[in-house]
Amino acid sequence: MIIELRKKSQITLPKEIVKNLNLQEGDKFEVSIENGSIKLEPVAVYPKEYILKLAEEIQVLREDVKFEYNTFNNVDDLLKSLKDDSKE
Repeated sequence: MIIELRKKSQITLPKEIVKNLNLQEGDKFEVSIENGSIKLEPVAVYPKEYILKLAEEIQVLREDVKFEYNTFNNVDDLLKSLKDDSKE
């Protein structure tokens, strides 16, 4: 596909690309150069307060999760442990 750079450095994305990526008017993009090519990557933009709140909630979830694990010296010990767990 060939598109044209217009006044004020504007381009129009082809309709099939917009449809394929389910893009909507007002969507935001990260623009970068990669190996001499222009890369447009759709991004979601959220208020900083929202991101900080999510980070706090994730930290709380990590602290709440109690993950226990065993280490084994060999495969036979691992298999024995799995068989014992399945009996419970």
